[in-house]
Amino acid sequence: MDEIRGTADGTAPVPLSVLDLVTVGSGRTATDALRTSVDITRLAERRGFHRHWVAEHHSMPGVASSSPAVILAHLAAHTERIRLGSGGVMLPNHAPLVIAEQFGTLEALAPGRVDLGLGRAPGTDGATAAALRRTDRLGEGADEFPQQLAELTRFLDDDFPDGHPYARIHAVPGPVQGPSARPPIWLLGSSGFSARLAGVLGLPFAFAHHFSAQNTVPALDLYRDSFRPSELLDAPYALIGVSALASDDEREARRQVLTGALSMVRLRTGRPGLIPTPEEAAAYEFSAMEREFVDSWLSNVIHGPPDAVRTGLDDLQKRTGADELMITANAHGGDARLRSYELIADAYDLPGGVVHS
Repeated sequence: MDEIRGTADGTAPVPLSVLDLVTVGSGRTATDALRTSVDITRLAERRGFHRHWVAEHHSMPGVASSSPAVILAHLAAHTERIRLGSGGVMLPNHAPLVIAEQFGTLEALAPGRVDLGLGRAPGTDGATAAALRRTDRLGEGADEFPQQLAELTRFLDDDFPDGHPYARIHAVPGPVQGPSARPPIWLLGSSGFSARLAGVLGLPFAFAHHFSAQNTVPALDLYRDSFRPSELLDAPYALIGVSALASDDEREARRQVLTGALSMVRLRTGRPGLIPTPEEAAAYEFSAMEREFVDSWLSNVIHGPPDAVRTGLDDLQKRTGADELMITANAHGGDARLRSYELIADAYDLPGGVVHS
């Protein structure tokens, strides 16, 4: 259970973690983005963040996280203690055996510090999802999620019953090679389906507050009301993804988060691209409808000087009762994201900071 429940450090009300979308800014490359991810996870480990997750996305120029397992292996090679995981792997896009093999390999590379977070959305548009799954019957994948989850769990535990068609199939690395731990499964969601399923199965739950804020409290209530104790958890444990960016002053914070807002405008209107620079975002002429979307989007992005961000995070945690806050810092450049995590760590007196005489 310790691999699920973290410990709050410093003055933080709950454990703090990192959600890394491996964003690619205009004028930058995927190589730059992946190097920034290494820098972020090293910083997060040094400053006492509990875990660092990456999320599966496809056919989006502004992100470089189509292959979470590959990225996690790279991050594992550059860290020693921090938990690493997927937030998440989109289960309907993959055969359960493949995921079991990938995360069994990660567990062998970084024993005792790998999380397997699973979602049932495609992580992309319908056409790309069809190309991934080699079928245009996309609804079936979401509907079959509980069955796929059960199959994946069986592969991870190597415990298909006798007579099952897969009873003689083993996910390796895995238990067939000797006693070993396996990554704990988390369910991810932005609505009530996965919240209820996670509760019924006694699994930890991660909610995407950063893009579905209106559903956060109802989903967490549903999870807690549905929860049944399991071997993994004796009580509910829920984290929420939070979009937050701290900067040395309010104006700079606004400049940075506007880049993410413009990127979302373009994505929602079928024009996905690299994350724009602050200058591009400042010069962009938003239509009235786009401006309304941006204002709504930014109302759920906690941004500003460190003390203001800390207050916003504290208030959100109190309002939702979240057991953990997983912070995603969306901005054009890696320097702004790294600075944000450092400032938030300082605001909560997390360990590993610079001591000033």
